[in-house]
Amino acid sequence: MNKKAVFILSLFLMLSLNISPALAANNPRNTYEVKSGDTLWKIAKTYVTTVNDLKLFNGLQSEVLLVGQKLRVPIIYQVVAGDTLWKLSQAFNSSVALIKSANGLTTDILFVGQKLKIIPTKLTMNGQFILMTREQFRDWLFNQKITRRITWFQEHHTWWPSYKDYNGSNHFSLMYQMKDLHVKQMGWSDISQQLTTFPDGKVVVGRPFNTPPQGSYGLINKSVTPAIEANAVAIENLGNFDIGNDQMTPEQRETIITIAALLCIKFGLTPSIDSIQYHHWWDMNTGERVLDNSKGHAVKTCPGTGFFGGNSTTDAKNDFYPLVRNKIQEILATM
Repeated sequence: MNKKAVFILSLFLMLSLNISPALAANNPRNTYEVKSGDTLWKIAKTYVTTVNDLKLFNGLQSEVLLVGQKLRVPIIYQVVAGDTLWKLSQAFNSSVALIKSANGLTTDILFVGQKLKIIPTKLTMNGQFILMTREQFRDWLFNQKITRRITWFQEHHTWWPSYKDYNGSNHFSLMYQMKDLHVKQMGWSDISQQLTTFPDGKVVVGRPFNTPPQGSYGLINKSVTPAIEANAVAIENLGNFDIGNDQMTPEQRETIITIAALLCIKFGLTPSIDSIQYHHWWDMNTGERVLDNSKGHAVKTCPGTGFFGGNSTTDAKNDFYPLVRNKIQEILATM
């Protein structure tokens, strides 16, 4: 059979299966890298999905795309020897139930050569806010195209809301309350922090990563804040972690360590007092970094006098950074 005949037959088979050519071949990562001129509508049409579903697959806070950004997309996968639904769900950021539903499967048995439509898991979103597990955040972060230079990140605690305000499912409600406080009372353009960790170990993305945090330092001398925070990411850990108040859950503790490690890997940082900084080390009025020399300065206890041993630079070096370094090695070993 000549090449032209093979092409026509292949095209006929794809059309008969109602499959876009973009979906017709096995893709080891089911990701699409955005190119110049792409729009969500064009990509959705190519991969036989919708703009809204693409936003949920990828935790997109807007429809603006950046060249080089990576998007999870549906694919058509042809089963090979050794495949199982569980293996495919893990490889393609899906789930067994989702694969079975998308293909009308009533059994877990697969056959070599069988074609399966594999749809990525949708993230939980409410407006700009994206609620994720640690594993989902890892996948989300490494697919992001960050256009500004990130050289450090800030650790805060919320003080309010604290654990007594969290009921196990009101992540979004608390995020909107914090946003209202920041926008309506503080006069900032959006919620201040990029990330918020919760007692159940989940994390919510708030302020877009490509927008610097706002208002954390230099509240009186506001002119210093943009320069300080231009290359920063802000993390709020929900809770009052001053000694005698909220006792951090193991789930949140693991998430705080994991997020710090993931950010270090993503932005090429090594844990230190320059790359992972505590709010307590800054005069919140002048924007001066005072580290442990806080006497005579307006400083907060953030991220708490009970945060991983305390809020001094010594506490960070002895009780937090080693955990982050170990987690970095653990994550890199799986990549």
